[in-house]
Amino acid sequence: MFASQSLQERIDKAVKEEIAIVPYNSKWPQLFENEARFLSGKFPLVIKRIEHFGSTAVVNLAAKPIIDMLVEVTSYKDVKAKIVPVLTELGYDYFWRPEFDKPPMYAWFIKRDKNGQRTHHIHMITKDSKMWDRLLFRDYLRTHAEQVNYYGDLKLGLAARFRNDRVAYTKAKTEFVREITELARKK
Repeated sequence: MFASQSLQERIDKAVKEEIAIVPYNSKWPQLFENEARFLSGKFPLVIKRIEHFGSTAVVNLAAKPIIDMLVEVTSYKDVKAKIVPVLTELGYDYFWRPEFDKPPMYAWFIKRDKNGQRTHHIHMITKDSKMWDRLLFRDYLRTHAEQVNYYGDLKLGLAARFRNDRVAYTKAKTEFVREITELARKK
């Protein structure tokens, strides 16, 4: 999709795509399962573990209708050699992205539907990545309905405010995510 664009043009386009928050969809877990089955079947020697995280992994949480996946891989060298060529050939967008806005970098893929809408964000990380902390946040929300409601309202307000600025939207949620992750860590 972006083959003729420079890396910077691809990044600029990706971060300005519209943010839409929708009510929870009970089909999201199955969409995760389908993609997880595809990835683990296609790359069984490189992929070690796959987790559904983010808002679509929490029942009753309004979310961008994009399935977030944490994928443990053997190494980034293996991802570059064995996964990137296959997924990019299949139309996935591919970027090296910093963890929590600073290095280390990890492999990130965007899967899109036939209309060009994002359907999945696939974060390929190693076993020692700090990104696994995202599961603390997910698990806390899964057991605290009051926080689910608050977070859903927060995201709706931020999406209206930063409709075409994914970076600002994400940064504006960061403090809440940090607070909940720390609460979960203390449990």
